[in-house]
Amino acid sequence: MTPLHGHDEAVAAFRAGMETGRLHHAWLLAGPRGIGKALFADKAALRVLAEAAGPPPGTPGLDVPDEHPTARLVAAGSHPDLMRLERLTREGGTELARSISVDQARGLQRLFVTTSSMSPWRAVVIDAIDDLEPGGANALLKNLEEPPADTIFLLVSHAPERLLPTIRSRCRLLRLSPLGDDAMASALEAAVPDAEPGEIAALAGIGEGAPGRALAWRGLQVEALDREMDALVQSGDPVNARRAALAQSLSLKSAQGRYEAFLARAPARIAAEARGRRGPALAKALRLWERASGLAGSARRLSLDPQSTAFELAGMLAALAPEEGRDAA
Repeated sequence: MTPLHGHDEAVAAFRAGMETGRLHHAWLLAGPRGIGKALFADKAALRVLAEAAGPPPGTPGLDVPDEHPTARLVAAGSHPDLMRLERLTREGGTELARSISVDQARGLQRLFVTTSSMSPWRAVVIDAIDDLEPGGANALLKNLEEPPADTIFLLVSHAPERLLPTIRSRCRLLRLSPLGDDAMASALEAAVPDAEPGEIAALAGIGEGAPGRALAWRGLQVEALDREMDALVQSGDPVNARRAALAQSLSLKSAQGRYEAFLARAPARIAAEARGRRGPALAKALRLWERASGLAGSARRLSLDPQSTAFELAGMLAALAPEEGRDAA
């Protein structure tokens, strides 16, 4: 399995639960996208199952040797005591479904109606619980309220504050932070062993502590996108030409990756600008950041029109420009 870089404190907290015999039945793994939460969940589930089935892995942290019998079953997707819920690929295409369906959540019951097979323990990984349909969240809640014996739930969340309070209250929250410089470089070098040092440095810059995000944006000319956003913030867009061109370019089907990068980076660019402001200028930037975060967060979930969404977000960036460079809108 891919090595986990960084997150030493989170690993130690989870291992402490295992070693004391008081492992919480549900863990909410929270933090920004792309920092390794899903990998942490997969490795934690594997470690619990391997420890219970034996032989002891004999490795530090959450690592389990690839040749371990449990690791082989998990790698083959055939471990009977592990279930993983994630968005499925739409039929006949490569795009993912917008959500994890109610039927997927209800399908967890197949794991609990029979006794476990390889050891007393069972594991459920949900990546991400943010993607669960409301009905699915309610179905999951029943399992969290009355957890089956010797079962661990590992729930990945990018925005835990949006989850049902009843789900949050039944989980132990474990926050994972963006990687530091050394861990980020190690993660990228392991993922892209043929990359030159300059590319690793560039990826680390755009990833901002999230190797998954950096790798997803590799080759998308994110630096050019950043320059477009900088121009909007510094000079505004008095005749709408700059934001219209940007929105049109991001609406192309071939630009899906760049559009998603823009959705992530536009609110972050506004937040960066807010940090250098005071008084009314700060209040305005914070209002724009709140609007941009809400729009970017719902764009994919609600299938909003990319061109209109990008145009609106670009307008929020332009609204940060000095008065003389700003569009009156």
